[in-house]
Amino acid sequence: MPKKVKWLELPEAQDYPSAADYLHLLLQAESVDATVQALQDTPITIQKAKDILRAAGLPLLDVTNPHVASDLMKIRTGVKLSPILLVRGNLSSAVPLHIADGYHRVCATYHTDENTNIPVQLADLILGRPAVP
Repeated sequence: MPKKVKWLELPEAQDYPSAADYLHLLLQAESVDATVQALQDTPITIQKAKDILRAAGLPLLDVTNPHVASDLMKIRTGVKLSPILLVRGNLSSAVPLHIADGYHRVCATYHTDENTNIPVQLADLILGRPAVP
């Protein structure tokens, strides 16, 4: 029987720069900075693993994925995982939820139980404006 997933109360400090690295592939710097700040300012809420993957439109990574396997080992040994950082999608525009940081952790927890409650910080996309000289 899989162990219950344990979570840190807050994301680890390195999760925000990791989220920014991912978001830089999708957004201009001003929007990345504003969105990451919104994530940091957002309280933790709880979402189910199955709902996160479904809203993001992402496939469940296999247990043989090295990062998923590493997170599963952490779960088995009782190491607390960092909460997930999410940027809200837009259903009416067909924009999916984005897992800015924690995709492998979501998949690992799904493998323990698809109904696993995951602490997340969920923020809206903030479109920043370039600085005016």
